[in-house]
Amino acid sequence: MSNARVMSSEYMYWARTCSQARFNLANSGVAGYPLAQLPVRIEDLEINGPSNYGYEPLQKAIAAKCAVATENVVAANGASMGNFLALAATVEPGDEVLIEHPTYELLVSAAQYLGADVKRFTRRAEENFHLDPHEVERLITGRTRLIVLTNLHNPSSAPVDEATLKQLGEIAREAHARVMVGEIYLDAMFEQTPRSAFHLGPEFLTTNSLTKIYGLSGLRCGWILAEPELARRIWRLNDLMTNNPAHAAERLSCIALGNLDRIRVRSRHLLDTNRAVLNRFLDEREDIEAPQFEYGTVSFPRWKHGSADQLCDLLRDKYETTVVPGRFFEMPQHFRVGLGCETDVFEAGIKRLGQALDELKVSL
Repeated sequence: MSNARVMSSEYMYWARTCSQARFNLANSGVAGYPLAQLPVRIEDLEINGPSNYGYEPLQKAIAAKCAVATENVVAANGASMGNFLALAATVEPGDEVLIEHPTYELLVSAAQYLGADVKRFTRRAEENFHLDPHEVERLITGRTRLIVLTNLHNPSSAPVDEATLKQLGEIAREAHARVMVGEIYLDAMFEQTPRSAFHLGPEFLTTNSLTKIYGLSGLRCGWILAEPELARRIWRLNDLMTNNPAHAAERLSCIALGNLDRIRVRSRHLLDTNRAVLNRFLDEREDIEAPQFEYGTVSFPRWKHGSADQLCDLLRDKYETTVVPGRFFEMPQHFRVGLGCETDVFEAGIKRLGQALDELKVSL
């Protein structure tokens, strides 16, 4: 991908215009959590209320979830805005940014839009997308200001362990750079979920939200964790962006954060059930390649017979099913499958994926 200034995201355009289908396996989050299952009373909600640099009850609730001080929390309009604000507050035009490959396309597009010189370090499919800090060390220069990665990895759900993150922190510290970690999928490890990388040192900043694991995307409850000085800088930058959020959503987010245990039970059951369906499917196929799925909300198989665009088009046009083409992650032989939809939809979509693969096998 070139470092030319970009003004839009091809992936987001596809997601908004082409991803919807009867059997949608393109969504990377858990199916929406019903409002009726939250203990919400009309008197709990108000349209208007105080929200200067954060709504205090929401700031405290996020801080408690993340085990940080409120001064480390910057509320954001979802993780996407959190990512943009974090990038914009840490990168100047011409600065060098190291971003993992493959990754969520908007991280690259946003950095390029901000005028950064983007370089890539590879998480190799043949190594199950393991992150090698030695490659980052080889690529980092005196111009590098930020190292960007996702944990769990988008698009593969591969984890990055704390020892590796600490190595990245040491590399960044020596270069006077920071490490930005998108942690929006991390809670999908459930009882194995590690602490946020933010706790590993002041060179780390992280982004997260209630969107992907909890099925609460409509609340737009995202946040950035950063050391206090950087957090204040991000708050002031946000004055130019979203300004005041919807207060009713802030209040609903507080209620959701107070009930994450019950929401988490539903998410885990859904992902565990769909994981078993996916792993059986992977065991049966010889024409796609992917490791057995352990945790997360997305898998990133490789079709062994060329560009997956042909598969994705056939799947959508004939079988009413969508997955995300790997070209949006700069890996055209791959495609991303989301496991977060209701199980009947997932089972039907996986069955149709098999039918499309079988049809293509005949024509090879």
